Amino acid sequence: MKTFEYTIKDEVGIHARPAGLLVSKVKALGSSVTIEKGGKSASASKLFAVMGLGVVKGDTIKITVEGGDEDTAATELQAFFEANL
Repeated sequence: MKTFEYTIKDEVGIHARPAGLLVSKVKALGSSVTIEKGGKSASASKLFAVMGLGVVKGDTIKITVEGGDEDTAATELQAFFEANL
């Protein structure tokens, strides 16, 4: 299991476009990915669950990656968050 935290820099947080890109990215990975914010968690492979967290600019989220390719997946997701959020 790999975890990392990321503080959202996008002006409108995790909105529809980046959430859709995130879900697509996660579905292409072989690992399970969970996002946590304020005691709530959601599977990063479910668009409405991710949107339901209500992540806005300045929020720090915790990402947990579990699975066979978790090392590679965690690195790819960190890069994704830096580039898109």
